[in-house]
Amino acid sequence: MGRKRKGRDISGWLVVDKPAGLTSTAVVNKVRWAFDAKKAGHAGTLDPEATGVLAVALGEATKTVPYITDALKAYTFTVRLGQATNTDDAEGEVIAESDLRPSDEDIKTALLPFLGEIQQVPPKFSAVKIDGQRAYKLARDGEEVELAARPLWVEELVLVDRPDDDHIVLEMTCGKGGYVRSIARDLGEALGCHGHVKCLRRIWSGPFEAEDGIGLDVLDSLAKSTELDAYLRPLEDGLADLPELICTAEGASKLRNGNPGMVLASDVEYGDAAWASFEGKAVAVGQYRSGQLHPSRVFVA
Repeated sequence: MGRKRKGRDISGWLVVDKPAGLTSTAVVNKVRWAFDAKKAGHAGTLDPEATGVLAVALGEATKTVPYITDALKAYTFTVRLGQATNTDDAEGEVIAESDLRPSDEDIKTALLPFLGEIQQVPPKFSAVKIDGQRAYKLARDGEEVELAARPLWVEELVLVDRPDDDHIVLEMTCGKGGYVRSIARDLGEALGCHGHVKCLRRIWSGPFEAEDGIGLDVLDSLAKSTELDAYLRPLEDGLADLPELICTAEGASKLRNGNPGMVLASDVEYGDAAWASFEGKAVAVGQYRSGQLHPSRVFVA
């Protein structure tokens, strides 16, 4: 028999405005400690030096993490032109330089091929696995790292500021799995001047916005107190991008046992992903078929 986890049976989402200098895992561990929660996880890793939205799920809300991970996200980031680094950000070693500085119009034109469905090669210093090992570990050991290109949906990528000749500020909305560092690197190459990310902030992720996030100073000051619970958002927020279906008490009982349950009439199409609620609380998420929800995840009442 497995060892029973210690801590509170508490469920919901905490939106953290992550500061620079901490890993996403470190933030999750701090949140778990502050709430004395049995279980916690996050939806979408941020690099240690990046700031902004880190959505942390507690308890039953961890079952909704994939729906936030799959949601669109938005970033604002500054690109340092004229320098390439081995990590594609300011933490790395400069490996190439150029005196060329493109005009704003050149930059706007160069951004166009980065829109829509693109192919993106992750940074060599990333958590992507190669033969079971993390790419960043291989790169740190001096091994040559070859990573395959991956698809990425880029909804929007615009130039929002040009503080000086060496720096541009961009804003991007994209799907899951995107590396902002790769965008900066590839844009620099397209412009013929090199480039890397100087600073990065995730401004929203699905339904969660940075301006609503809690700072770690507040988290520390309220840790282990009931006052901290007021910052917790319902697990249903993690299902905001899916249609909601109302079920009866009988339907809720069947769904909670892992069986298909009846839901009220809806314009949801056959086979669509959706979630069922009873008296305002999420019961299950799954696939809609002919008046029933076939559950893939069930939430404990």
